Amino acid sequence: MLIDSHAHLEMRDFDRDRNEVIGRATQAGIDLIITVGTTVSDCEKAVLIASQYETVYAAIGIHPHEVKDIDEATYGDLKRLAKAEKIVAYGEIGLDFFRNLSPKDVQIRRFGEQLELASEMGLPIIIHDRESHKETLDMLRGWKGKQGVVHCFSGDYIMARKCVDMGFYISIPGAVTFGKSEKLQEVVRRLPITCLLLETDAPYLTPHPNRGKRNEPAYVVHTARKVAEIKGLSFEYVASVSSQNARSLFGIS
Repeated sequence: MLIDSHAHLEMRDFDRDRNEVIGRATQAGIDLIITVGTTVSDCEKAVLIASQYETVYAAIGIHPHEVKDIDEATYGDLKRLAKAEKIVAYGEIGLDFFRNLSPKDVQIRRFGEQLELASEMGLPIIIHDRESHKETLDMLRGWKGKQGVVHCFSGDYIMARKCVDMGFYISIPGAVTFGKSEKLQEVVRRLPITCLLLETDAPYLTPHPNRGKRNEPAYVVHTARKVAEIKGLSFEYVASVSSQNARSLFGIS
């Protein structure tokens, strides 16, 4: 029993074999997949995919790379999509000062707006944070909505502890299997398993031993095995607890 708490099945990378990808995940023991929209059109596609597959749920939101394109219709479209049956989170939203594909000031303003929208919708949030740790923490401290998760965590243990103390989960991607991921491995080692989710971020960040291939939800098993190894726990226990964490966060019985 495993949950891939963050994938992008709606992306074009999966258009040719999405059904087979989801089938392989099921065969690998993946019970549920959360597919996460990043633009309005991709959110619409995520909602459609979730309606077609029993094991897939969806999150909606505008990625920091894309917030420069938010217009007067965007938030109305997201409110409409939020009424779909299998929407479990708002995201991914946040800040990305590594690539700055949207200007920093625009990212900060839109992040604040989307935090308010998530609160209005009563949804937990999925946070994207890259090279923006201080600003992300500052904005989350002032948020009064439901809890959430910092996806594909890239900070250090001190930041992780601050996020957990605010009620957030930390999501561990396949990068934890990389040889040079000492900082992420320390986060895994020091945080309780009750604070962790597991994810692929497919089609990105393919874990060892599949590096070089397109990532897909079935590969979350490699992340679970690495987390179990780091923490000295059984694979079964890591799978069970991380999945229960995801169900609790996303309100999936």
